[in-house]
Amino acid sequence: DGRPKWDNKFQYILSCIGFAVGLGNVWRFPYLCQIHGGGAFLIPYFIALFFEGIPLLHLELALGQCLRKGSIGAWNTVSPYLGGVGVGSWVVSVLVSLYYNTVLTWVMWYLINSFQEPLPWSVCPLNANRTGFNKECYESTAVNYFWYRKTLNITPDISESGTLQWWLILCLATCWAIVYLCTIRGIETTGKAIYVTAIFPYLVLTIFLIQGLTLPGATDGLAYLFTPNLNTLKNPRVWLDAATQIFFSLSLAFGGLIAFSSYNLPKNDCEKDAVTVAIVNSMTSLYASIPVFSVLGFKATTAYWDCLDRNIMSIINEFDLPEESIMRQNYTSWISFLNSSHPEKIAGLKLKSCDLQEFLDQSVSGTGLAFIVFTQAIILMPGSQAWAILFFIMLFSLGLSSMFGNIEGVFTPLLELQIVSKSTPKELLSGIICLISFLIALCFTLGSGSYWIDIFDRYAGSVPLLVIAFFEVIGVVYVYKIKRFSKDVKWMTGRKLNLYWQITWRFISPLLLLIVFMAFVTLQMLRPPSYSAWNPKYEGFPMKEEKVYPPWVQAICVLLAALPCTCIPLVALFHLIK
Repeated sequence: DGRPKWDNKFQYILSCIGFAVGLGNVWRFPYLCQIHGGGAFLIPYFIALFFEGIPLLHLELALGQCLRKGSIGAWNTVSPYLGGVGVGSWVVSVLVSLYYNTVLTWVMWYLINSFQEPLPWSVCPLNANRTGFNKECYESTAVNYFWYRKTLNITPDISESGTLQWWLILCLATCWAIVYLCTIRGIETTGKAIYVTAIFPYLVLTIFLIQGLTLPGATDGLAYLFTPNLNTLKNPRVWLDAATQIFFSLSLAFGGLIAFSSYNLPKNDCEKDAVTVAIVNSMTSLYASIPVFSVLGFKATTAYWDCLDRNIMSIINEFDLPEESIMRQNYTSWISFLNSSHPEKIAGLKLKSCDLQEFLDQSVSGTGLAFIVFTQAIILMPGSQAWAILFFIMLFSLGLSSMFGNIEGVFTPLLELQIVSKSTPKELLSGIICLISFLIALCFTLGSGSYWIDIFDRYAGSVPLLVIAFFEVIGVVYVYKIKRFSKDVKWMTGRKLNLYWQITWRFISPLLLLIVFMAFVTLQMLRPPSYSAWNPKYEGFPMKEEKVYPPWVQAICVLLAALPCTCIPLVALFHLIK
């Protein structure tokens, strides 16, 4: 059949891994470990992997390979009434592609700026009449200023859209052009690009790992990350975060994995593939948290030392002590001595309390980790420019290989539905997809763009996926029938499905998805739909202000979450009437 095929097995596995391993592995997983009791978080994480992640991954890979169609075609084959499951995952892939590529736009902007000496986020610019530093930057930090003002040029409120930022438009156009060049002929071109984009991040992570472990304070960071606090396991939030992290991290329910596996030869061991991809994805998350936390430990230690040095300077000046008399090592004994001999003098100095633990506790995830915390840590590293360049190229490749899967989830169903005539060249179709996406994504380059990206991430990329996955399992097990599916899998892999797959598919996975969905929606409803606005006019530091979304924005949030889900009943209804 004129269907393209992978050049080899390795290329297919790499593509699945590249799609699964994305920015979340680097900037979401370490953060979850940090806030949820370090090593203890791995317990719910691996339980979720075992009962939800691996079974769903195998289900999708087996389905695509068996039916040899993209998401919409595959679900139509299972049952026309389930066609909406495919349409739903197509809609999610479209929505996620729009914002995911804008995150890559920011990465590219930082990458371009990394070639400057000194790094532009290491110093505050001068004010208009060159008499001092820019006020907004001086009151915050150079890193914050570069992110909020020089990159996003953020508005103080989501209802204030601001203007389009030309530098972001140029980077966005470049990002979509790169995605277009790599996906120009579907897997025939992404299959070649994947060798670079999927393998390169591992190389960079390893370099960062070696460098990170040599930094002072790295061991504190790692001890902080891995010391298990088992008390957190009593908190249901921890279990929910573990289940959703596994789920989104494996890129389930997007339709990209179904599309990828549909280009396989029918006789291929999809069971082994699923286990391989899932384990590599989880190991990558663990592997990435080591360099991330050794660098965060280094940053905390540096801040802690700065704090001590400032206090030491104050004491030496107050008591006219010789220069080197108080050191970081003997600081505590000096303080207790002076506290007993000159209590009122010490109290008058208003010394800051320096606690390494407090500096380690400052946890951030997502863009805050990549563009603020990590960039700040990079400035402190010797040879900061090279590290910045490496770091942003790594983030770019991680994101790009995930974009391939997103675009595949959009591209494959369109080719199959023959919405476009057979004679239309693939190059034209992918060109049109990328162009339209670019034009819609322009709204993310507005001053309020980053608020909207947050909304897309929180609503379009979460609830719909859980709903879609639930109907996927139910569809295969109870509509297509598990007996028939078992026969198909046995024919493909040459082995009978063991008890693990039977039980997880029939009962555990759908039940888990239902529980996670209910808990997730309940938490979203309990949590007021608020966001952090950046407001330079806001007196006092930090310049962040919690605001609640206006009603019209809340309506859009609900729409984004509901749109892909409503495809499921609508398509079923359409077939009923027909």
